[in-house]
Amino acid sequence: MENTSSVFVALIGRPNVGKSSLTNRLVGEKVAIVTAKPQTTRTRITGIVTRGPVQYVLLDTPGIHIPRNKLGARMSKTARASIADVDVALMLFEPYGELNEAEEGLLKELEKAGCPALAIINKTDTLRRPADLEERRAQLKALGRFDQVLDISVKEDRGCEELFEQLKPYGNEGPHYFPDDAYTDMPEKALVSEIIREKMLLNLYDEVPHGIAVTVERFKERPDRDIIDIDVNIYCERKSHKGMIIGKGGQMLKKIATQARLDCEDFLGARVNLQCWVKIKDDWRDSERLLNDFGFQQP
Repeated sequence: MENTSSVFVALIGRPNVGKSSLTNRLVGEKVAIVTAKPQTTRTRITGIVTRGPVQYVLLDTPGIHIPRNKLGARMSKTARASIADVDVALMLFEPYGELNEAEEGLLKELEKAGCPALAIINKTDTLRRPADLEERRAQLKALGRFDQVLDISVKEDRGCEELFEQLKPYGNEGPHYFPDDAYTDMPEKALVSEIIREKMLLNLYDEVPHGIAVTVERFKERPDRDIIDIDVNIYCERKSHKGMIIGKGGQMLKKIATQARLDCEDFLGARVNLQCWVKIKDDWRDSERLLNDFGFQQP
């Protein structure tokens, strides 16, 4: 019988480069919320894939950016700290554009940690001509930091499955850290709050969702009934934002809650009674106490 092994993998890169989409594709389940808006991922999300003797533990990290508040600073620290905890990093890039300051900082962190890394060029479905891909590959190879430069398209499901074979050699022999049928270590309450935040990102104006935190205050299964009662507080930073979240006659909040409830029922495998309340906490993204209260722990 083949010996078991585990590979811990950090997915890193600038915001909106496709880290969460790739995590979900590799896991085969939705463990990370995905929107077209940058900085969707705020904390480190763990996805777990077990293929025979090899268990892959994928750490989807917040996009590296220049922080504008204390929440942003914690997000950047979380991404950088993840590099020190893994066997290999997948650093995602888009086909076009120069490296920004945050990406250059990540490369220095990889060097400092001595972490092996693969460069992944995502969104190859957006290429204007094949020669552009070769130019990008050459640019990333010239950095001298990556064991390999690979190209994929998560959108078209091209090149993703092959990543497992590329990651396998970085594993360490030993028992698996998680049950073989697990696909995340996130508590159900955390998944619920992330689903609700995703629906808000999809339905609200750009700035409003980034000033929102979601906490699950009650998560209780009814005895002998296939129903879970979930009570949620949605915190925003402005009175005007509260009005936008609730909407005229409560229609926006109802729309968000309905979409979230359907997703929650899907992954919980039970009917859900979801109740949402909107509250104001001025400038919570710059409050160390509130960041701790809302679960954004220091990495």
